[in-house]
Amino acid sequence: MSPEPTPVVAWVESPLQLVGAAEWAAAHRRRVPIAGRLTPQMPETADELIARGALFGQCAPYLGIPWNLLARHKHWLVGDGFSGQFRLAASILRPQRITFLDDGANAIAFADTLVGRRPFARPGVSEHGLGARVAPFALDQIAGRARSGQVDFFTAFDFGEERSSELDEHGYRVARHAFEWTRRTARAFVTTTAGRVLLGSARPVDGRMPLAEYLEWVRVEASRAPVTYLPHRREPESQLVAVAAIAGVHLDRQSLPVEMVLAGAIERLDIVTLPSSTTTTLPLVLRPDCAVRSVALRSGAS
Repeated sequence: MSPEPTPVVAWVESPLQLVGAAEWAAAHRRRVPIAGRLTPQMPETADELIARGALFGQCAPYLGIPWNLLARHKHWLVGDGFSGQFRLAASILRPQRITFLDDGANAIAFADTLVGRRPFARPGVSEHGLGARVAPFALDQIAGRARSGQVDFFTAFDFGEERSSELDEHGYRVARHAFEWTRRTARAFVTTTAGRVLLGSARPVDGRMPLAEYLEWVRVEASRAPVTYLPHRREPESQLVAVAAIAGVHLDRQSLPVEMVLAGAIERLDIVTLPSSTTTTLPLVLRPDCAVRSVALRSGAS
């Protein structure tokens, strides 16, 4: 008789991480309880995933560290490996197994951290306080589990041959997915702009791009032909109002990740975006005849 699988829980804080948990559950045919941080779009995404048949168990919203839930489950599906809360919880509770889900392009930076290519710190962030102090202990905990084959990545990103080889040498396993479950359960989506889609961005909110320059980019794209504008989950209402006032922009207030929305496209899409992880994820979910074009502006380039 085969041993019982280690009790698993998904600890996620963004819609993309939540989708990753649904993909993992489908791929492994296991029901997964969810500890979901209350951030924008999370409740709507969880409800829609469950409506589509995601193998989720109890979904528990939280704001801090879900100590009790984590303590009862020795296999953690972790959305944000850079999180100071994850570092603290891993150092104290010492999970038996860890699977890292995608957190956008940070998945690659985190892989580089685990093989010693870069510090254990979120890209572009100067870290202080308790999270920084417990980082070495968390890293030791993760590395120790990896040496016994108990740490892996479940990712849509291509880590490349060299990085994948380094991960393997350190004991980290990598399993790829291509949003198979998301595509299989997608709902039909159609635009009112002949398939032209513009993806919104939170760069002005994050101080990475002047709002005026951002609105000019939207205006230029919309002047070429009308666009369906899908907002970023962290765009404030004031930015959306300004975008909606631009001629040729049709604002579509979806409350789901674009991967879930656009997987159900029934027409050829021409998608325009500022540089982001969607240039990796969207080609995996779109019809083969769709196109994703990334525009690198002077202030908006990463």
